[in-house]
Amino acid sequence: MPSVPSDPSRTPSLWRDRDFRGLWAGQTASQFGAQAGQVTLPLLAVVALNADATQLGALRAVQQIPILLLSLFVGVWVDRWRARDVMVRADFGRAVALAAIPVAFLFGVLGMPVLLVLAFLVGVLTVFFDVAYQAALVQLVRRDQLAQGNSALEGSRSAAQIGGPALGGALVSLLSAPIAVVAGAFFFTVSFLSIRRIRDHEAIPRYVGRAAPRMWRQILEGLRFVAGDPSLRAVGLASAIFQFFFAALMTVYLLFLPRTLHLSGAEVGLVLAAMGPGALVGSVLSARLPKRFGYGVVLVSSAALADGVMLLVPALHGSTARTIACLMAINFLFGVFSQLVDVTVMAVRQSITPPAIQGRTVATISFVGMGLTPLGSLLGGLLATTWDPRTSLLPTVVGLVLSPVFMALSPLARLGKELPAPGDSGGLCGP
Repeated sequence: MPSVPSDPSRTPSLWRDRDFRGLWAGQTASQFGAQAGQVTLPLLAVVALNADATQLGALRAVQQIPILLLSLFVGVWVDRWRARDVMVRADFGRAVALAAIPVAFLFGVLGMPVLLVLAFLVGVLTVFFDVAYQAALVQLVRRDQLAQGNSALEGSRSAAQIGGPALGGALVSLLSAPIAVVAGAFFFTVSFLSIRRIRDHEAIPRYVGRAAPRMWRQILEGLRFVAGDPSLRAVGLASAIFQFFFAALMTVYLLFLPRTLHLSGAEVGLVLAAMGPGALVGSVLSARLPKRFGYGVVLVSSAALADGVMLLVPALHGSTARTIACLMAINFLFGVFSQLVDVTVMAVRQSITPPAIQGRTVATISFVGMGLTPLGSLLGGLLATTWDPRTSLLPTVVGLVLSPVFMALSPLARLGKELPAPGDSGGLCGP
C-alpha cells in the first residue's frame, strides 16, 4: 500500500489519481454490464428461445452458483497473480462470451445448452473480477483513503444496481433480445480498456527454486487468517447471520407485498426500487461518518438502524398510498444504513489484511457470508407455508437484529476513528 505522507492535508484527491480513476471507471462499466446481463440473458431465453420456468430457473442458478463453487479458489488465484491482470482478463473473457451469443443466434446454433454454458462462464469471470477489484484498491490508495475509495466504488455498484436492469430491459424493448446482449459486451470492453491503463503497483509472490504452495494449503491459510483475527472473524459471522435471515426475509417479503398488502406488480417494483437511492446516499456518507464518529460506532449503529427499521414492515396494512410511501421510506432507510455497513466493513477488512492475502480474505468472507443464503431462502419458504406472510416476517426480522447485536459484542464495536493496521489481531484502534 502507498505510504502515508507526513502531512495528510497535502494528500491529493483520489480523483486526481489517474490509476484510481481507471479502476473506478472500469469497475463502474463492469458493474453496469453485469447488472444489465441479469435482465438481458433471462429475457433472451424467454423471448428468443421460448424457455420454460424450469429452464429459466436453471439459467438464474448457473449465473449465481460460481460464487459458492469457486470463491475460495479465486481468492488464491487473485493472490498469486496481479489483480489488475485478473480484472483485464475477466473483462475480455466476458466481452467475448457475450459477443458470441448474438453470433450463435444469427447462425442458428444458439439453444439453451449453449446459453447455459456461456452464462456460467460469465458468472465465473464475474467472481474473478469482483474479488480482484476489492484487492486492487489496497494497492492503489493509502490506508486513510480506503473509506473514500470504497465509497466511490460502491456508489457506482449501487448506481449500476438501479440503472443496469432498467437499461437491459429498455434495450430488449428497443432492440431484439440477442442484440441487447451486445450492450454487456460493450460495457466489459470499456472496462477492459480502462483497467489495462492502470500502472503496475503490485508485488506478486515469486517462487524461485520451489513450487508454488498447493492451492488447498493457501485456501486453508485464508480460512485460518480470517478465523484467527477477532475483527475479521466477527465480520464473517455477522455477515453470515445477516445474509441467512435476509434471504429468509426476502422470500417472505415478496409474498407479503402482493398477497397480504395486495400491491400490484408495479407497486412492488416501486417499493423495492427505493433501496437503490438509499444505497447511493449510504455510499456518500460512508466516506465521512466513520472518521467523524468512529468506525465501530458507525458499524454497530448503522446495522442496528438498517435491521431495526424492517421491524416496522409487519405493522403495515392495506395498499393505500400511505402504506406504499411508508414501505418506500423503510426501504430507502434500509438502503442507506446497510450500505454504510457494507462500505465501512470493506474498509476495515482491507486495512487489517496484508496485501499478500487480500484475495483470499475477500473470497473467504464472501463464501462464509453467502454460503447460508440458500438455507435462508428455504427457511423463508417453510415459514410462509406454515404461517401467514405477516406472522412469518416477524422471526426473520428479529433474526436480522442478531447481526448488530453480535457486532456490538465483538471487537468491531471498539474500533476508533482510524483504521487498524495489518497485524493488529485485536482489530482495535483508538480515536
